[in-house]
Amino acid sequence: MATLTESPAKPKAIVLYDGDCPLCRRSVAILRRLDWLHRLTYQDARDKEHLPASEMPLDPERLLQEMHVLTPKRRRAYAGFAAFRWLAARLPLLWLIVPLLYLPGVPWLGRRLYRWVARNRFKLAPCGEGQCAVPVRRK
Repeated sequence: MATLTESPAKPKAIVLYDGDCPLCRRSVAILRRLDWLHRLTYQDARDKEHLPASEMPLDPERLLQEMHVLTPKRRRAYAGFAAFRWLAARLPLLWLIVPLLYLPGVPWLGRRLYRWVARNRFKLAPCGEGQCAVPVRRK
């Protein structure tokens, strides 16, 4: 489980992710390697007791459906494809693709692709010892 360690003088954006999801954990590992400027911190969204305070209300159920990014001043939260775009603009290796993420049609396609991956993430990433704990959906 990730813990928050940041200087109060220079707050960092918080990436909230599903800590039980192998694909999500791999994505966080990639983000850590890309975060050369150390602008991000990471937190398992399943740790509902320790969700960060923010001006934006955080829905614990939605946090498990899509990755969220809470901005450094905690005034905005981005989810899914919007979170990816926000991160891309702040990670030097992704700066070149940022203009492409705003081209007409790309946000529409990006949102749909992100949602599909998010819905199927437990099928897409192999789990430890070949078994995943798939969360039960409430009706």
